[in-house]
Amino acid sequence: MTRKYEPDEELERHIASRLLDVLIRAGLVLALVMLCYRVFSPFLTLMVWAVILAVTLYPLQQKMARKMGGKQGWAATLLVLLSLLLLFGPTVLLLSSLGDSVQETVTAVQTLSVKIPVPNPSIAAWPIIGKKIYAAWVLAYNDLPAFVKSMQPKVVDLTKVLLGVVAGIGGGLLQLLASFIIAGIIMAFGQAGAKSSLAIFRRIVGAERGDEFAKLSTSTIRAVAQGVIGIAFIQAIIVGLCLIIASVPWPGVLTVIVLVLGIAQVPALIVTLPAIIYIWSSHGDYSNVEAIGYTVLLLVAGMADNVLKPLMLGRGVEAPMPVILLGALGGMATAGILGMFIGAVLLVLGYRIFMGWVAANPHSEAASAEDHAET
Repeated sequence: MTRKYEPDEELERHIASRLLDVLIRAGLVLALVMLCYRVFSPFLTLMVWAVILAVTLYPLQQKMARKMGGKQGWAATLLVLLSLLLLFGPTVLLLSSLGDSVQETVTAVQTLSVKIPVPNPSIAAWPIIGKKIYAAWVLAYNDLPAFVKSMQPKVVDLTKVLLGVVAGIGGGLLQLLASFIIAGIIMAFGQAGAKSSLAIFRRIVGAERGDEFAKLSTSTIRAVAQGVIGIAFIQAIIVGLCLIIASVPWPGVLTVIVLVLGIAQVPALIVTLPAIIYIWSSHGDYSNVEAIGYTVLLLVAGMADNVLKPLMLGRGVEAPMPVILLGALGGMATAGILGMFIGAVLLVLGYRIFMGWVAANPHSEAASAEDHAET
């Protein structure tokens, strides 16, 4: 005779009560996390960039602190001031040049004072788009007001974009300055911060993998910041200053192009060689001595990465260049110039952590051992 099952109502009520308690607590925690993110989100980019700067400069700050008798705060302050003196001044000059170039272009379009060169008939032979480009160019050359009128909606949109770029330059400079200041504060309390980050990693991935992931994150940030972005940034500043000295048009725009090319590991000679051609062409009013001097400057600036890489690259970055390029361009599209640095570092960091997790799969190691034993 089968025994009839009788549900334990007391047990069910206890389980339901515990489940409801867990759900309420989880909901409260989720609400707290969302509120904290909403409060912190305006400063997220600033803080991430400050952490990147702090991690990158921390070894140098520790060396300075040892020479100053262990004064962490004074060492961090001095390092921030030196960094701003060496980087912030040229950056302000180049971004100001970029803003002036954009403003001049907007003014020239609005006042119809743009000088259109004679179109080359060979352009019409280009496949697919050649005839359209040649026709538009001929119209702009013969009747610029009519061309501008036909393109007015696009010109208005382009003007708004360019003016937005100019307006964002000041905000970017202030954000860069604030990032360096916050990075100095983080470095001053770097030892406590290192212990806290290690504890966070141990809590997230476990005590065994926490140390490994913390070291991996730190080394990745320093490798990318110093070996890729740092070299590209320094070379872009050098090339930009040389372009300003040589009075080449649009030095700010060309500097941004050099920066993007440097992050993508493309030689800066792609920009400096056309600048040299401009100097020696009839468009530039240079004497032979000036042209030779500026040519040497631009050639040296274009090949500066060959000297900087052995000094700063170290062991290199264990990540494909497309990952770095996508991170840089995606970050720039979402957060401007600072986003270019943040995007590249974060994407490479995520790639390194993910590939390290994949490589540490115990099942794949066991399978490899079995395959090796069979052979």
